[in-house]
Amino acid sequence: MAAEPPVLPGADEARRWAAEELAKPEYRDAAPSWLDTLWRNFLDWLQSLDGSPGVAAPVPSPVIALVVVAIIAAAVILARPRLNARARLASDVFERETALTAEDYRHRADAAAAAGRWGDAVVDRFRAVVRSAENRTILGPQPGRTADEAAQALSVPFINEAGHLARAAATFDGIRYGNRAADSTDYQEMVALDAALDAVKPASAASRVPLP
Repeated sequence: MAAEPPVLPGADEARRWAAEELAKPEYRDAAPSWLDTLWRNFLDWLQSLDGSPGVAAPVPSPVIALVVVAIIAAAVILARPRLNARARLASDVFERETALTAEDYRHRADAAAAAGRWGDAVVDRFRAVVRSAENRTILGPQPGRTADEAAQALSVPFINEAGHLARAAATFDGIRYGNRAADSTDYQEMVALDAALDAVKPASAASRVPLP
């Protein structure tokens, strides 16, 4: 009897491959509900290949391997567009469904800080910084602008605050889209940045010399 090619797994190995790949959080978050059902059914089928009573005949390992590859490929193809869309949305400074003023964001931030929700407070205070710059026409409104893009754009007229702006953007992203915890110090730094930018004219405006 010819030996099976070593690259083709047995039932247990195929089950492990599929479980490790499709159990990743990105597939659970992005996969459509019908793919979840297909995955559960597939796991049930693989479980039945361990020689349990009632199974007429085992399925050859090459067939299992092909099915595993097909399932993983389908998951990747279906998940990628949604993952890309989520990544784009995840980087935005503002929530798409809200249109608040800088003062609105400051009030929300202060309320969150008073309740000890430092992450929410820091995020909303950074939004106040960006919205204030838009209201002052230092930045033009730009849907989808990221925290890094806002910080880089504001670093031109507020060159003295460039370092603080970069750190503020990194803090915003880490709290909003990462696992970074916030505390009162983070919030006070964001408040100080907001106050500093609000108190000075941008360099481009301050440097203008009136014509005689």
